[in-house]
Amino acid sequence: MSLRKGLIIFILLAFGVGALIIFKSVDHQTIRSLLAANKLKLLLALFVVFLAWVFDAGRFCALAVAAHEKVSFPLGIVLTWLNYFGSAVTPMQSGGGPFQVYALYKRGIPVGKGIAITLMRTMLTILILTLAVPVALMLDPGILEGSHFLKGLVSYVFIVILATWAFVAFTIIKPDIIKRLARSIVMWLRRFNFMKSNRTVIKIFQWLDREIDNYILNFRLAFNTGKLWVALAVILSALHLLALFSVLPVLMSAVGLPFRYAQTIAVQAVFMFILYFVPTPGASGVAEGGGALLYSILMPSNMAGIMSLICRFFTDYISIFMGVVVVVRMLGWGVSENLHKGASVEDA
Repeated sequence: MSLRKGLIIFILLAFGVGALIIFKSVDHQTIRSLLAANKLKLLLALFVVFLAWVFDAGRFCALAVAAHEKVSFPLGIVLTWLNYFGSAVTPMQSGGGPFQVYALYKRGIPVGKGIAITLMRTMLTILILTLAVPVALMLDPGILEGSHFLKGLVSYVFIVILATWAFVAFTIIKPDIIKRLARSIVMWLRRFNFMKSNRTVIKIFQWLDREIDNYILNFRLAFNTGKLWVALAVILSALHLLALFSVLPVLMSAVGLPFRYAQTIAVQAVFMFILYFVPTPGASGVAEGGGALLYSILMPSNMAGIMSLICRFFTDYISIFMGVVVVVRMLGWGVSENLHKGASVEDA
């Protein structure tokens, strides 16, 4: 799937499902509530989104220091926006990594270390959600009550997460096997004339060995000399999620809807847990429709759909737009297309 095609699918699904939600759920009371919304609280929601960017950028900086590298705070913000853009145009939100690794590489950070830093950032989010979701479901079993589909989806996500952690652990424990596998792939490509000379193959072997060593070194540094910085990254990851999850209650307060803060956090934790592994680009369509379904636990159905769309606008669409600006100005569309194709090959 090309970069342009992924972005088009994201937009079509998001706008298509959004239009359906508005048509099916919005009534006169919904419109009156929106028109009477507290403007200061809408600005507060925007400020909370900014805080989420700050915490996300901060954990990039902390993880880089743990790897004995340096990422400036402005670059951390750029990496945050690039992740949103890359995730919006690839299935299962997997495309942010290559854009971030390229941006880090352009700042002098080796590819292997860049992969490890971005992977650790993602795995910290998944780890927190993996721990938070069972607690949320125990405290409020009604979140999934009556929906066998959602229960099955949560079980599927748990299996995928366990498999992901197992694979990451395997790459750290058995790097030699990963190197042999990478060389085998290169030799397979050589047979199909993707590489013209043996000299090119040798150079690729040397590059792979060096970057896999950098990848392993980053994890060892992080959990030896960089433990305090990793701990800071864990705290910032939790604050990042808390800020994102706080946008919905602020928006509910803005339109005069009553809410229980802990319940809104629990519902959103379960929802994000599921969205991480939805196969549409940026979870588009499912994020809007699923939000309308789950948020009906928190508010009347005539408000759940529109609040799902507004919350998605604040927490995702703004960040994706900023990512588009960064991609066009910093990377260029041609480079971005190549990075996207590389991510698609890795996902295949």
